[in-house]
Amino acid sequence: MRMLENAWYDGSRWPLLLWPLEKLFICLSQRRRKQQSLQQWISPVPLIVVGNINVGGTGKSPLVIALIQWLRDQGYRPGVVSRGYTANPGAYPFSVTEQSSVEESGDEPLMIVQRTQVPMVIDPDRVRACQHLLKIHNCNIIISDDGLQHYAMGRDIEIVVIDGKRGLGNGHCLPVGPLRELPERLGHVDMLIVNGAGGYEHSKAITMQLAVTGLVSLKDGQRHDVSMLVNTEVNTEVNTRVHAVAGIGNPGRFYNTLRQAGLRPIEHSFPDHHLFQLSDITFDDALPVIMTEKDAVKCALLPLSAPAYYLQVDAQLPAKFSEQLMQLLQNVKESETDG
Repeated sequence: MRMLENAWYDGSRWPLLLWPLEKLFICLSQRRRKQQSLQQWISPVPLIVVGNINVGGTGKSPLVIALIQWLRDQGYRPGVVSRGYTANPGAYPFSVTEQSSVEESGDEPLMIVQRTQVPMVIDPDRVRACQHLLKIHNCNIIISDDGLQHYAMGRDIEIVVIDGKRGLGNGHCLPVGPLRELPERLGHVDMLIVNGAGGYEHSKAITMQLAVTGLVSLKDGQRHDVSMLVNTEVNTEVNTRVHAVAGIGNPGRFYNTLRQAGLRPIEHSFPDHHLFQLSDITFDDALPVIMTEKDAVKCALLPLSAPAYYLQVDAQLPAKFSEQLMQLLQNVKESETDG
């Protein structure tokens, strides 16, 4: 799978051999969309989908976290629904709390809840998740973390996130390329957020930057500046070398962020949503271990001997984001009034 994923982005031609499967995928996807749209559930409160048309990581979670805070600042009471990929709560729908285990909730939902304390319900059936969220929480707006292709769930606003460096890859749908839907789908979404610079351009694009806000210790939760590991006694012998551990969809972005912060990462990549064991993050030296916040929720209880931290990042969005979203929500409100 990793070889195929690399081929989507490096200009390789051999995935074109899978062209018949791509045509079948497109046909089945369009049929499924049409069927689901005919029986679409309409939310009684505004519903915002934050999704993507790529498989793999594009940077949705930082945007969801920023969106939660932005909505709160505007006076909304947001709740979040998610599929809860890899989650095994025993029964759905499942309400995620800060005390939930990562096995129950999945890594991304637990990370978002621990960071924001937002009401969160996971369920592969997004409609059922939304209904349960509204039943048990006093929310007046819903954010769907992913679910752009879950067309049984009606939505008022669609926000798509694209990785600025990887873009749409070779522009093909699965399995020839990384897309779940054709590139033309972007012309129909309400907002297009491009995560970081890198060359991808679109007339709708609003650029989001991920700013490093610190290193958080897995041992005691203390926050430190990244400069603590740059040219200090902690790390002078190896000249800012650290073990960088990533079980995310696009680990290269994480490693590049560490380099930009002045560190020299020794890369340790694992599959997305990997459930870490102690042996995965134990090394034959005393170098610090740094991971993503998403991975940290799976490692917090492991008895680590070396210093271990997660890199906390926040989404930085221009004023244009706030202006457009405010107008979109106003349009939703006016539509409800007219209805």
